[in-house]
Amino acid sequence: MQSFMSTPLTSNQKRYLRGLAHPLKPVILMGGKGLTEAVVAELDLALDHHELVKVRIAADDREARDAIIASLVEQSGSQLVQRVGHVACLYRRNPEASQIPLPR
Repeated sequence: MQSFMSTPLTSNQKRYLRGLAHPLKPVILMGGKGLTEAVVAELDLALDHHELVKVRIAADDREARDAIIASLVEQSGSQLVQRVGHVACLYRRNPEASQIPLPR
């Protein structure tokens, strides 16, 4: 698991990442068991490989979804690009092999 925090994304960078994320399908699907260490580990691997991933959260309560997303962001060292309904888009730059060049 990554422990570094990168600089916050600018609004221009978030807009760019939202455009890239639009056609993506959710890579991580969280079920009824909620946030487990296995989910965090899988998210960590997905972020290392893809840098930009979508996560689908099956919680019905909006506040519960917000808490899960905040916890995912904190534990993975990623940044929230966008949240629409049950789907959150997370970004974390891979320092060894960055695949997504961000605009300034």
